[in-house]
Amino acid sequence: MTELFQDNEMDMIHIKWSDNSDSSYPFLWLRDNDPAGFHKDTNERMTDLTSIPLDITLTKAFIKDDVLMLNWSDRANSTRYNLDWLYHHKPGKRASDPAAIRKRFWRGGMGIDKLPTAKAKELLEDDGALATWLENTQSFGLSLVTGLDARHDAGMEVAKRIGFLRETNFGSTFQVQSKPNPNNLAYTAVALPPHTDLPNQELPPGFQFLHCLANEAEGGGSTFADGLAISTDLRANDIEAFNMLSSVSIPFRFYDENTDIRSRKHVITLNLDGKINEICFNAHIADFLDIDPKLMKSYYRAYSKFMKMTRSNAYLISLRLAAGEMVVFDNRRIMHGRDAFDPETGFRHLHGCYVDRGEFESRLRVLKRCSGDA
Repeated sequence: MTELFQDNEMDMIHIKWSDNSDSSYPFLWLRDNDPAGFHKDTNERMTDLTSIPLDITLTKAFIKDDVLMLNWSDRANSTRYNLDWLYHHKPGKRASDPAAIRKRFWRGGMGIDKLPTAKAKELLEDDGALATWLENTQSFGLSLVTGLDARHDAGMEVAKRIGFLRETNFGSTFQVQSKPNPNNLAYTAVALPPHTDLPNQELPPGFQFLHCLANEAEGGGSTFADGLAISTDLRANDIEAFNMLSSVSIPFRFYDENTDIRSRKHVITLNLDGKINEICFNAHIADFLDIDPKLMKSYYRAYSKFMKMTRSNAYLISLRLAAGEMVVFDNRRIMHGRDAFDPETGFRHLHGCYVDRGEFESRLRVLKRCSGDA
């Protein structure tokens, strides 16, 4: 049986639920979230908080037919709240998020056969398969899509099943191949150590899609490392280095004839709960280190240690993409690299794009809601 208690001293309603759990609802919170104060079509809040007295009080509160009825001191009509809605929207408890998938850290011992893998045809045609793949990719941070057509935009069609493509100074899509007069090392044949893309951007891109159209040259294998696993191990084994990389920001810059984009980032970013949230690491576009000279020695020690960990076999996995395969990974978690290749021995061509984390997570939430899982 649900019991109701009105606490005028604390300006709250207390409810004891039939499962013996308790929850408290401040008067102001209840009035701000009056169900009648939301637009019926857009679900956006229409209530104007400035119109509500901060010392608002209740004249009456009671439950009738699974509905909480409240009479306010400043208005004649009652406010109605469905008890089920109140039970699932308890102040002090964060709402559940279908896109908040538990991260599964991985290290160099993980075989390629453990990577989440999906067939392109299923992702394009089956929402259930798409939802499962999105969830697995969110968890591992890295997955493989197979069976892509040889068409230039086949991989981008999978990306567009998720959301809008993120446009950068390289365009909405980009071609990874060796070419004359490159403005980025990706467009050369040299080896690229593990890195994240574009930390010079105000908000680095989220998920990256790299569709292999050809990989016939000698060399050119792809490498990946889980930045969350590396950062977690660094925190456990060298807290001084971890604190340095997560508290001192450094400059990143990309510039060419038409572009000059700069930003400061922590190599390791923590969320508001202190958990490792993302990695911004790209030694090639790190600008001249401009931090306090007194911090230089300690910072370089931490930075070098992190860099060595990203290149260690303890964290790296390698795969050689074949035509028709596409690798998808969280660019703000997974570091990716490439072995050098010889363009004289064959053609190597990847077609890439980005979809931001927000689009990725939105699509997962909607698919789960449509399936009744959220």
